[in-house]
Amino acid sequence: MNYFSTRGQVEPVGFADAVMMGLGNDGGLLLPVSIPAVTDRLEAWRQLDYPSLAFEVLRLFVNTEDISDEELQTLVTRSYATFDHPEIAPVVPVGDIYVMELFHGPTLAFKDFALQLLGNLFEHILARRGQRLNIVGATSGDTGSAAIAGVRGKGNISIFVMHPHNRVSPLQERQMTTVLDDNVHNIAIEGTFDDGQRIMKALFNDLGFKQDYSLGAVNSVNWARVAAQIVYYFWGAFRVQEATGAAAVQCSVPTGNFGDVFAGYLARRMGAPITNLVVATNENDILSRFFATGVYSRSTVVPTLSPSMDIQIASNFERYLYYAVGEDSKRLCGLMAAFAEAGEIALSPAAPGCMDPGMRTGSCDTAATLSTICGYHEAAGYILDPHTAVGVEVGARARKEEEVPLLCLATAHPAKFAAAVTEAIGEAARHPALDALTTLETRCAVLPATEAAVREHITSTLA
Repeated sequence: MNYFSTRGQVEPVGFADAVMMGLGNDGGLLLPVSIPAVTDRLEAWRQLDYPSLAFEVLRLFVNTEDISDEELQTLVTRSYATFDHPEIAPVVPVGDIYVMELFHGPTLAFKDFALQLLGNLFEHILARRGQRLNIVGATSGDTGSAAIAGVRGKGNISIFVMHPHNRVSPLQERQMTTVLDDNVHNIAIEGTFDDGQRIMKALFNDLGFKQDYSLGAVNSVNWARVAAQIVYYFWGAFRVQEATGAAAVQCSVPTGNFGDVFAGYLARRMGAPITNLVVATNENDILSRFFATGVYSRSTVVPTLSPSMDIQIASNFERYLYYAVGEDSKRLCGLMAAFAEAGEIALSPAAPGCMDPGMRTGSCDTAATLSTICGYHEAAGYILDPHTAVGVEVGARARKEEEVPLLCLATAHPAKFAAAVTEAIGEAARHPALDALTTLETRCAVLPATEAAVREHITSTLA
């Protein structure tokens, strides 16, 4: 499988080069030249355990001249050996819905599914090529800790992660800043996640700087992140089918950056038994507004109980937009330029709610988030984290429109958001791995939210 850029200015590259490139050299995002059709494999796939399913899905996107089947199998097995549940992604009934728990990895968040694999891919490719890599990323919470966990202590890799100062949960911050390995560098920028994302893209768009300092990306702009997340949509749909006998399921996904939902979009196009995807947002509802109206319009970031979704510029949206405009790179470039200038684009004059018949959408405010956490705890004895609660609440609304089993993606362990959970149910969720962080030493640089400050910090650190 080869890869091209949404903006049409990158010659097709193989899987390993796509992983190392991260953000396209033309500022676009990389996509496979074709989307594999797998409907003839579903019956065989549903019998597999999670690592075996991951291998079968991922091998469709990997060039064997880059990574042999044997090497890929080893990398996949190593990546999911770090999870603490035998099913990797257990699907549990909670009341009248199903919840896929994607928080049994080393940092208790769904990002581990992709970033444990990506860290091993980086190490494998760098060793083969005799190269070094300096990863630069921006996080609204969980990506940073998962990326750090994926590459800490690995050879030939350094990582610089920006998070918005005092705008992630205290536990999310400590998961990052208590990692003191020599190759890990945390940066708290005095701004929002969108500022960090802007700085990261500016550094990558300076091709001379990117080449001179061997920059790589772990944010969801990296294609390997999306590929790894496709797997659990098949896994979750199979498990719900087994439990219900249904022909298909619908999936509700709490989202801010659109990477997780986009993986589901591709899984459905590949042939996963999914009727539709529910795009669930909090008050930062740029994505739900788009799918309701066809207008993608930036507004001010609102701090919420689900900080990983406090985003107004969804970095993976460009991938979806490429398909939405008929795979027309020229039109896409015009739309992205217009959005950068005006903060708004109107894709279609379609009637409200008709933007994409395969996408349901909705938003959930703070009061509804707390009510959902409380309600499911009282009714089912199950504790939702605030991000998952957004997905459950919006998904439950969408479920009334279609009598298909609802699978909700649980994106983080509730103990990571103790304050929100306590506010909702009067007690905190706990996890021993998080409890252990409170006494550890931390290390972090606090910088202005400017490209110049971050650039100088990177160059001086690597000098």
